[in-house]
Amino acid sequence: MDPLQWQQRLRPVLTPVSRLYERLMAARRAKWEAADSPAFRPSRPCVSVGNIAWGGTGKTPIVDWLLGWSEAHGLRAVVLSRGYKAAPPELPLRVRTSHTPGEAGDEPLMLALEHPESVIMVDPDRRRSGRRAEEDLRPDLFVLDDGFQHVKVRRDLDLVLLRPDDLGDGWGRVIPAGAWREGRETLDRADAFMIKCPPEAWETLRPACERRLAGFGRPLFTFALGPVCLRRLHGNERREAGDFAGGSYAVASGVGDPVQVVRTVAAFMGYPPAETVAFPDHHAYGAEDAARLERLGMPVICTCKDAVKLRGLPLSDVWALRVEAAFGPRLWSEAAFPGWLDAWARGKGLIETDSLSRRCEAERP
Repeated sequence: MDPLQWQQRLRPVLTPVSRLYERLMAARRAKWEAADSPAFRPSRPCVSVGNIAWGGTGKTPIVDWLLGWSEAHGLRAVVLSRGYKAAPPELPLRVRTSHTPGEAGDEPLMLALEHPESVIMVDPDRRRSGRRAEEDLRPDLFVLDDGFQHVKVRRDLDLVLLRPDDLGDGWGRVIPAGAWREGRETLDRADAFMIKCPPEAWETLRPACERRLAGFGRPLFTFALGPVCLRRLHGNERREAGDFAGGSYAVASGVGDPVQVVRTVAAFMGYPPAETVAFPDHHAYGAEDAARLERLGMPVICTCKDAVKLRGLPLSDVWALRVEAAFGPRLWSEAAFPGWLDAWARGKGLIETDSLSRRCEAERP
């Protein structure tokens, strides 16, 4: 029996514990949101990207998109990340491309490599890293990664990401009886909801979105992850699928859902891989792994997350598939997310024009 089945079976016993945990989290939030709390109050606008439940919801692709949006508007953004499983040589750590995944964490290093004009700060104490960034870097915008529960840092915009299960049987079920980190009343603090949903699944998911979220009076934006190009592991060379001229290739990944990686790569390439190599999730690649991939004798395609851990190894023909968030159907907003965000940024004095809002028209369903 898997952990979820055990959780469902023990739910009557776990629910009283969940209620206690929910009250503790509410008291913690109230303490740090008080006017006289020692929370860090950034002098520049701060956007939080977080979720109500534990688990993957697509936060990193949204942070990635926000950094691209900031760069397009000429804004210097600073990401405040805790650095999951990172062991920084110093705190706070300004992530450089010379750092290793073990020092900076997989996602912070990936963001630093993709966005050299932005600054990625790693520190479990994000008050400390935020203050250091204000003193040394004078940013235009802060992005608080996984920030919905991180109430020690004040924010101007709360983007709350949800999973489809959050709108179904998982609705309002707090740890340990469910996956939610806080009670549903905290969703009143959200400025917008976001959910990863391919366009073809929207009509199935829409009734649950309307039933659960309409009462909050906040917009809901959907997004999907789409591949855009392949980038060589060593160097900046980029290729499209057609550049491989139908030749054999392999897919290698060390993520939680390797089957989905293969599907995404095959859809981008237009035909399936000749070989697949699945490593454990969060795999620490070594010389033996590199030798195994080299022996395949064909180009190897991996995720960007895998690429940050493979780039220190002697590999001659490895390519990372770059994916980006693309926004789709929405509720309770006339504008798609890029235009909606432009309007918010203009209200904060961050930008003077909505030059990116035209891009949203191309994404309008």
